[in-house]
Amino acid sequence: QVQLVESGGGLVQPGGSLRLSCAASSISFSSNVMAWYRQAPGKERERVATVTIDGRTNYVDSVKGRFTISRDNAKNTVYLQMNSLKFEDTAVYYCNTVPFLRPYWGQGTQVTVSS
Repeated sequence: QVQLVESGGGLVQPGGSLRLSCAASSISFSSNVMAWYRQAPGKERERVATVTIDGRTNYVDSVKGRFTISRDNAKNTVYLQMNSLKFEDTAVYYCNTVPFLRPYWGQGTQVTVSS
């Protein structure tokens, strides 16, 4: 059974930083494009950062220059370093493949940016 387990979220002030982790099991991790998605209250889930099999990255405009996605294929883990956090980054963050697969959605990790 595939499991993607997100961690690292929390409460942070505007301008602060967090580092999210997503550990994958029972998946050919190194053969998949991976991404971080987020869903804010009342909004649809959106893909915010993508990392290809060979490490190339892509970001939604709203997080460019602030977020960095990376992967460690030896650890079956994908990371999201989030700096200069803003109120509008508040959301539940998930990892999944690209394209996403519904059975792979985990519980996510809550990120709350508040003063």
